[in-house]
Amino acid sequence: MRRARRPERGIALLATMLAIALMTILVVDFATSSALGYRAAANQADELRALYLARSGIQVGIAVLERDSIGDALQQTPYDSLQDVWAVQVPPIPVEGGLVSVSIIDEARKLNINQLYNLRARQVDANFAQVIARLFEGIGVSTDLIPILADWLDPDSVESPGGAEADYYLRLKPPYEPRNGQMPTVGDLRALKGVDDATFMQLAQYLTTAPEARVNANTASPEVLAALTPELSNSPELVKEIVLAREYRPFLAVTDIANLPGIGQYAATLTPLLATRSSYFTIIGQGEFAGARRRIYAVFRRNTNGSAMLISWHED
Repeated sequence: MRRARRPERGIALLATMLAIALMTILVVDFATSSALGYRAAANQADELRALYLARSGIQVGIAVLERDSIGDALQQTPYDSLQDVWAVQVPPIPVEGGLVSVSIIDEARKLNINQLYNLRARQVDANFAQVIARLFEGIGVSTDLIPILADWLDPDSVESPGGAEADYYLRLKPPYEPRNGQMPTVGDLRALKGVDDATFMQLAQYLTTAPEARVNANTASPEVLAALTPELSNSPELVKEIVLAREYRPFLAVTDIANLPGIGQYAATLTPLLATRSSYFTIIGQGEFAGARRRIYAVFRRNTNGSAMLISWHED
């Protein structure tokens, strides 16, 4: 009888060891899952905190624009320039263990890409197309993109020479329809044929969809100023003269530019393209908390009474 029990004891011992091993695996798996779940929940909480910090940054930006409007109301000739309070770059602000960053960009410093297609005339604006061509040449972007832009904006499905319409976009993976209308935001540029991330980031610095009819001479980049007329494009020294003059004293009116050395002879064609005030602003609010980071891009129209109206909102 004792000899018969030895195999049974061995089997029982093996079964016990297997059970312990299985329980160990289950406990380790449960502990790992719990730890991952806790970490995921903590990450989500950090992301949420970062998002709310970014939103608070947007509110700070709105307050700054309203404060600037109060200052403008006290001026006989209000203007917007890179010396205004909204244009001042401030370091990140510590808030309850996180950081809030705010920056404000006036959209009138850029070119409104929707002007490329004239809705009333139902055709490409030839003069503005030349402006865009000069800009692209100045920043190193191929002008081959212009007919692609035109096809994206025009309401028809007829492909321009060198352009792209639905036949191209519907063959992509995933497929999508072209806008065939005005761009609501510059995010549309990402969808254009031939536009990669690097090209988009470059174009977004100089193009806008905010309905600013004129470029703010006090804030526009040298590249945008040079693109406005052939004379400025061919004379970098004139662009430099404008930039240096506004740094010394912002332009109160576009007629001030005509008084600059060498500019007067081109004033008739240049001044109708310029302004000294901005109505649309992009507020960029960024929140950081425990390694999580969220960013919000919000475009506002500043009304004459100083209030701000939200135009678009995008979260990253």
